[in-house]
Amino acid sequence: MEKELSLEFLRTVENAAIASARTMGQGDREGSDQAAVEAMRKEMDRVGMDGTIVIGEGERDEAPMLFIGEKVGAAVRDKSREYPKVDIAVDPLEGTNLCATGEPGAIVVLAASEHGGLLHAPDLYMEKIIVGPPAKGAIDLDAPVKDNLRAIARRYDRDVEDLVIVVLDRPRHEKLVSDIRKAGARIRLISDGDLSAGISAAVRGTSVHAVMGTGGAPEGVLTAAALRCLNGQILARLVVSKPEHLERTATMGIKDPKRIYETVDLAPGKKIIFACTGVTGGGLLHGVNFFRDGTRTHSLIMTLEEAEVRFIDSVHLDRHPGVEVRFN
Repeated sequence: MEKELSLEFLRTVENAAIASARTMGQGDREGSDQAAVEAMRKEMDRVGMDGTIVIGEGERDEAPMLFIGEKVGAAVRDKSREYPKVDIAVDPLEGTNLCATGEPGAIVVLAASEHGGLLHAPDLYMEKIIVGPPAKGAIDLDAPVKDNLRAIARRYDRDVEDLVIVVLDRPRHEKLVSDIRKAGARIRLISDGDLSAGISAAVRGTSVHAVMGTGGAPEGVLTAAALRCLNGQILARLVVSKPEHLERTATMGIKDPKRIYETVDLAPGKKIIFACTGVTGGGLLHGVNFFRDGTRTHSLIMTLEEAEVRFIDSVHLDRHPGVEVRFN
């Protein structure tokens, strides 16, 4: 599955990134997201698969495309042959506000696995701690912040003061930020994009050592898919604070809403493809660059079984006489 579909999914996220990048800075977050959704849906219909959206834009009555349960791929129209069954999780534009305002960090994300390989997570908040390979196995979701930071520092063979922890800049994280500062670690507050921050924590050279705080559960599953390929770790627990949350989790087959999920619980697949493309430039990926003869994109694509991590710099040429390829 990974060899056959990875380049198809790369093309899917590239085209969605190009479409949303054309809306950058126009102040229309919904328009930016819709551009990515439409481009992603169009490309996925060309992919030779029997795909099902397990994490997407919402339920059928809330989203016209890429809704949870939607069937995608060539199998939708071609009934003459059998295609591989694939579960797909998407965030067509992580950082819609970032794209709308032209700020760095917006990306297009897709993860895929064999059927049952990605948790069908409810659209709730989720407590998370995310670390890279050196700190894998050292963290505890219920431990005090200072203890987790000390454990991470030991694994990196450095002082707590040398750590950089990413936290979403939200009022709900006031105590968390205070605890991190008291422990002595440095903080990088971000306005959006905890998914890309989670990937950065598992990639050497990004100067991010952990991500802490509460974010979306669907983003947690996508992050877990990436971390399976990068040998990182996420610990997560759903935030169930209302009766309707209990009803929602029950309908999705979650028996223990207080369960702490490990990386493999969120993304248990044996064959996983993770693909993302930068829309606006950030620390992990460059943004889409438009030039006279075409478009340039910067993507990350990873496969679990093949154990490949590829950063791909693509030039998409327009079809007209006198076209030139640029390498800088």
